Amino acid sequence: MNTVVYKYPPSSDVPQCKTPLLGLHFVYWSHIHRRNIQRKGDMSVPVSGIPSSYPNKGTNGTVERRWADYPPSIWGNYFLVYASPTSSVEFKYVGRVEEQIEGLKGEEIDEQLEQIHKSYSRLVHGVFKGEDLYMMALIFRLLRQQGYNVSSEVFDKFKDGEGKFRESLAVDGRGLLSLYEACHLRCQGDAILEEALHFAVTHLESIDKRKVSTRLEKQVKRALKQPLRMGLPRLEARYYIPLYREEPSHNEVLLALAELDFNLLQEQHQKELGKITRWWKDIDVARKFPFAKDRIVEMFFWISGVYFEPKFAVAREILTKVASLLSILDDIYDAYGTLEELIIFTEAIQKWDVDAMDGLPEYMQAFYKVLLDLYDAIGNEVAMEERSYRLVYAKEAMKKQATVYFDEAKWFHTNYTPTLEEYMPLALLTSGYEMLAITSLVGMGDVVTEHAFEWLLGDCKILKASQIIARLMDDIASHQFEQTRGHVASAVELFMKEHGVTEQEANKELQKRVIDAWKDTNEALLRPTAVQAPILTRILNLLRVIHVVYSEGDNYTHSGTLLKDHLTSLFVSPLPASRTSRGTQEGTPQDYSNASRRSCDVAFRHIRI
Repeated sequence: MNTVVYKYPPSSDVPQCKTPLLGLHFVYWSHIHRRNIQRKGDMSVPVSGIPSSYPNKGTNGTVERRWADYPPSIWGNYFLVYASPTSSVEFKYVGRVEEQIEGLKGEEIDEQLEQIHKSYSRLVHGVFKGEDLYMMALIFRLLRQQGYNVSSEVFDKFKDGEGKFRESLAVDGRGLLSLYEACHLRCQGDAILEEALHFAVTHLESIDKRKVSTRLEKQVKRALKQPLRMGLPRLEARYYIPLYREEPSHNEVLLALAELDFNLLQEQHQKELGKITRWWKDIDVARKFPFAKDRIVEMFFWISGVYFEPKFAVAREILTKVASLLSILDDIYDAYGTLEELIIFTEAIQKWDVDAMDGLPEYMQAFYKVLLDLYDAIGNEVAMEERSYRLVYAKEAMKKQATVYFDEAKWFHTNYTPTLEEYMPLALLTSGYEMLAITSLVGMGDVVTEHAFEWLLGDCKILKASQIIARLMDDIASHQFEQTRGHVASAVELFMKEHGVTEQEANKELQKRVIDAWKDTNEALLRPTAVQAPILTRILNLLRVIHVVYSEGDNYTHSGTLLKDHLTSLFVSPLPASRTSRGTQEGTPQDYSNASRRSCDVAFRHIRI
């Protein structure tokens, strides 16, 4: 491809038109017209563009396209084996046990935390007497996690006469780790937690391994890379249960229940993943959309991070399918479609009518049909529960997503470089976070009302903060690969250009914005809240997935490394049951059932569910 280098305000000389279709064609007309005008001004920023002879056409008349050359799926049809029918009695048993375990965990823990909150002042000033850093930080973290707005000033009691944290705490590895985790619940203005975090990190990084247990050493190493607040609860449980098994004083019943809980739910997730893999195969993604990322298994991981509980099986299926199509849609706009194709494609999505497929390229027709079929199926699902209004919000979110993808595509195809200030409002929307947050509510139960959708679409502080985190973490992780294949400038390039700094310096400054947005998120989750906790949890969990996937590179696009390990832990390898041989082969349905039943045997010796 030729390289076109010029800069101008977006759509500055495009005639304004109230008719969407005509407006899009005016954009295209302007795009062609501009290519024949000698431009003056700042031409110092080269951006890969379309051929100068004619938009997206080579000299022989063939369409020239970008080709991102994404790595292929590493899973293929691996999970199809779990799509075959299993005993309905056994599957209902799994769900029943899971629900009772969940109820046991949820209701009793909530009641106990409520009592702790009521006694918080007495505990702080009386029981602990300023000596038990571990317990003080633990209680603070648990209460903040549940939305209780407890003061961070409780940690003042761990300071010396000069206002610094006592150096004697440096040898308390367990207490430092607890303090470190608590600090990730900080909000704007929690200055003492900023000090505490610096203190905890400094001493945890230099901890004397000879003076702490191997178990604590492992926990510290993981926490410094993956704080609990930003981790996926199920992934953290998978990591912690074997560590708890090593604890000499562990509770055998609790351990057996934890193993049972994990393995039974893993079986359910495998069945769901098998069903979704079959749907993906029927769509024939690899053949019909070879330019797109083939990441259905990774997407299920993503969405199971949003809600892993058995009762959200329908919501999980809906959001996984929608998000996987959103990923293809992103690649159509971002990596394959020509500007002229994207104009008519965007208009077709706004019409949302099967007749609008006429005139679309074959690959767009295929996608359009799958999209409409999926939303028809979702409509049938929610109609049975008299929740059809949810489909309206879901459709509008998808239409909006196509529009903002098109706006970003115009920047690329017309070689326009925005300022960072101009880039961010659009980039927050192209992150897809708002669309996923809205769609995550569609398949949930009665806890979701129309008010929840309107709240999300209004002046929603937590949504705005979450979008900032999602966009900046994505840009930091993926901008190098995207620039090599041809892409609109990211926040990293724009910050470097505007401030004259290196990539490393730009990343550091953008990370500060991510941290600030996490503080806003934590604050927005404190009581009282505008909506119920299960709705807020979806937004928080979406953020956690972003952190896990993008904190060490773009592990969604390049999923064969860290993300592969996470997927194996959650969907391939069952937890070995206590008091049994560790030599079980991994990967067959029978192994999972055996592991679960061994855990059942241990648990049922002591309790009755």
